Amino acid sequence: MNPKNKLVIIVGSVREGRFGPVVAAWVAEQARTQGDFEVDVVDLADADLPLTLPAAPPKFAGENYPRPEGMRDVTAKLAAADAFVIVTPEYNHSYPASLKALIDWHFTQWTAKPVAFVSYGGAGGGRHAVLHLQNVLTELHAVTIRDALAFPNYFTAWQDGSPLDAAAESYAKTLLVQLDWWAKAMRAARAEAPYPGGA
Repeated sequence: MNPKNKLVIIVGSVREGRFGPVVAAWVAEQARTQGDFEVDVVDLADADLPLTLPAAPPKFAGENYPRPEGMRDVTAKLAAADAFVIVTPEYNHSYPASLKALIDWHFTQWTAKPVAFVSYGGAGGGRHAVLHLQNVLTELHAVTIRDALAFPNYFTAWQDGSPLDAAAESYAKTLLVQLDWWAKAMRAARAEAPYPGGA
């Protein structure tokens, strides 16, 4: 029997009054009911993510990279994950600095793993943030999932912790089915042979 994929859902915003935890909780519920996932939610507001980095990039320092003690739990969860969902708002047509800090503090943890995106914002629904994240994570040899989920004008499109659009669950299922397929395929591939490059 195949074990469930370990899915880490990342709450990307740390801004006061943020909406991210509401979206992440809904995504986690969808993942538990519609996918073959063991779900863990990582809230970046609870992590120590300094903007000042050590001199040596993590790709060269490996497991001995000197991360803050307060980042230990997050790093372990990223390393153990088979797949990721990043929940992000859009700030100034891009994603939050907290997400960039998380990504830059890590390297091998993303390699040869699938990443899906759930975004929210104004009229664009956070799509600019996702486009930028796709570029960054491709550089780290992650595989980004084609079907993202975006919530335009989230401040009027949600009620009582759920989106008002009845089709949202169907869109989430499409995303999660793709993520599940890639997670299983890439977990098997990593077990078969080391990934050739990047890490």
